Amino acid sequence: VRPLWFKVFAYRQNVASKLKAGEYELPPGLSLPQIIKLMVEGKTKQYAITFPEGWTFKQILQILQGQQKIVHVLSSLNDQEILNKLPISEPHPEGLFFPDTYNFEKNMTDISILQRAYRKMQGVLRQEWEGREPGLPLQNAYEALILASIVEKETAVPAERPLVAGVFIRRLQQGMLLQTDPTVIYGMGERYQGDIKSQDLKAATPYNTYVIQGLPPTPIALPGRDSLHAVLHPSTGDSLYFVARGDGTHVFSATLKEH
Repeated sequence: VRPLWFKVFAYRQNVASKLKAGEYELPPGLSLPQIIKLMVEGKTKQYAITFPEGWTFKQILQILQGQQKIVHVLSSLNDQEILNKLPISEPHPEGLFFPDTYNFEKNMTDISILQRAYRKMQGVLRQEWEGREPGLPLQNAYEALILASIVEKETAVPAERPLVAGVFIRRLQQGMLLQTDPTVIYGMGERYQGDIKSQDLKAATPYNTYVIQGLPPTPIALPGRDSLHAVLHPSTGDSLYFVARGDGTHVFSATLKEH
C-alpha cells in the first residue's frame, strides 16, 4: 500500500485520528479496508513472557533482559533502585511478582511488565489473606508470602503443598525451628554449588532456618496461588517432619524417631 493512498483512504473513512500506532502482523492478501480496521481496533502483534513458579527475582531479571522486543530500563539498576523505579514500598523485591504468562507489545518497558506482575500478586495475596483460616501464626499477608515461597521450593507436587504447609505452621506454633534447606540455599547465594555442607547449616545468615527462629526476612522465590492457598489453609494433623522419597514426593511423620 502506498503511504499517500493509505492516508487518503483513512481520511475518507474518517478514521485517520483513530489509527493506533504499534507493530501489526498483516497476513497476505489483506485488503486496505481490512488493514485500516485492524489499526483502528489496535490489534497489534503480541508477544509473551513467562515467570515460572519458584523462580527468584534474579532469574526474572535475566529472562526480561533476554527479551529483544522490550525496552530495557532496569538492566543497570540494583534491587533498591528497581523498587524505587516501579515504585514499590517493600524493602526487597523477592517474591513480589506473580508467576504467570504476560502478553506484551513491542517496545513495552520491563518496568510495565513487572508492574503488572506486582499488581497481580497483590490482588491474589489480598484475596487469599482475606479468606485465611483463623488462628494461624502469621502476623500479616507478607509473612504468608514468605512461608508460601518456602512451600513452593519444598515440593512441586500440588497435593503435598497443604501437608508441607501444615508442618511449617505447627513448627511455628510450637516454637520449633523451621529447618528448611531452600532457605539455607537462598542465603548462601553464589556460594551454593549443588550441595549443603554441615558448616552451611551452622552459618548465621538471616535465611538459615536451622539457626534463626521463625521465618526468614523475605520470600525466597515466587510462590504460586496454590502455595499461597496452602499456607493459609494448611492440612491438619500432627506431622512435624518430612523427608524426600526420591521420586519428588515426601514421607511425613509426627516424631523425630519416626522421621
